[in-house]
Amino acid sequence: MREYPDAPRVGVGIVLLRGDEVLLVKRGKPPGMGQWSLPGGAQELGETAEECARRELLEETCLEAGPFHLVAHADSLHRDDAGRLQYHYTILDFGAHYVGGNAVAGDDVDDVAWVHPDRFDEYDVWPGARSVIAQAFSQLLI
Repeated sequence: MREYPDAPRVGVGIVLLRGDEVLLVKRGKPPGMGQWSLPGGAQELGETAEECARRELLEETCLEAGPFHLVAHADSLHRDDAGRLQYHYTILDFGAHYVGGNAVAGDDVDDVAWVHPDRFDEYDVWPGARSVIAQAFSQLLI
């Protein structure tokens, strides 16, 4: 049960780097519908976190990545208008380099874009995602 859960759900986010750009997706479903964010989604039973990251990346963007590296984690809590907890995710954020495919919006997203960090304001990228992206650039471009 994703809405009004009895316990937190595990999700993954993917910071996919291509040179000095990162892949952003425009969310097509709640939570965060209409917002630009990182590709990702909920882990399924029997699936490792990395398997989930690869599956979500492919389903949402048709892209493939090199090795995944755990770069950060985030807590995503969304409350309804009455203040009840509607969604609760613990998100494991993986960083990776782009290796192939053409970015196409699929599954739960309405659009995809390769974006340089200097343009994040144009996409209204929330501060938590900016921090995770900065960590990925720092850890993967050493």
